[in-house]
Amino acid sequence: MPDAATVPGSRAAIGDSEFDRDTAVTRREPGVHDIGLSAGWTIISAVNGGYLLAVIGRALADTLPHPDPFSITAHYLTASRPGPAVIRSETVRTGRTLSTGQASLFQYDDEGNEVERIRVLASYGDLGALPDDVRTTATPPPIPPLEQCFGPEDGPAPIEGSNAIADRLMIKLDPATLGWALGSPSGKGEMRAWFGLADGRDADPLSLLLAVDALPPTAFEMGLKGWVPTVELTVHVRHRPAPGPLRVAITTRNLAGGFLEEDAEVWDSADRLVAQSRQLARVRLG
Repeated sequence: MPDAATVPGSRAAIGDSEFDRDTAVTRREPGVHDIGLSAGWTIISAVNGGYLLAVIGRALADTLPHPDPFSITAHYLTASRPGPAVIRSETVRTGRTLSTGQASLFQYDDEGNEVERIRVLASYGDLGALPDDVRTTATPPPIPPLEQCFGPEDGPAPIEGSNAIADRLMIKLDPATLGWALGSPSGKGEMRAWFGLADGRDADPLSLLLAVDALPPTAFEMGLKGWVPTVELTVHVRHRPAPGPLRVAITTRNLAGGFLEEDAEVWDSADRLVAQSRQLARVRLG
């Protein structure tokens, strides 16, 4: 286990944490779930895309016969705001080891009409039933011990305005990817950090959907500023994470035409690759 792989302070249990309460959905009828999107997971006024994916992931887990997201792809159509939302989901196919479903999250305009915010297609299975056979060339990211890394409390906010989500996360950034915060971005599309929830709750498959989209954008270390909205995000969940903080590494190899990709890896305290993702996002140039 890596050095300093502990989250200080008291620890909330899975199922009894702020993340669980704020992603809880209420089944109105089969395939229809209501939720109040919390303002605690916003950047400026927009709700974080990873939090939204976890919300929809919970609704799909209540709709499909299998418990865990294996692959989930979301297209972000319009920006979500705190407040009431409804998730409409349906089963596309059910098999012995995998089931596939689709879901959309809607909010309401000033006239009370539903506006689609996100559309998702996902395959679910049982991570606990997978064989313990790993053959990989992937290696954990080289991040210094947690106490040698830096969090939001150690410097200025990356984006002007409210950043409520930062209060709900434990993020300690690798100093090698912090040049942007000091006015000297490296020019490399890299971001690495220790990650957890601020109340100490251990990670599970649903919180991994948040982890891949919770770090500052790689665009900051490329010398760009401002909001980097997600267009599409695909997450592969590979294993149930062991207790303890996660290590997240995100890289960008190509920025063109105002769009970039972010490839993320999430590693647990047992040095297992527990999630991977690819995101397409827009950036503000000039």
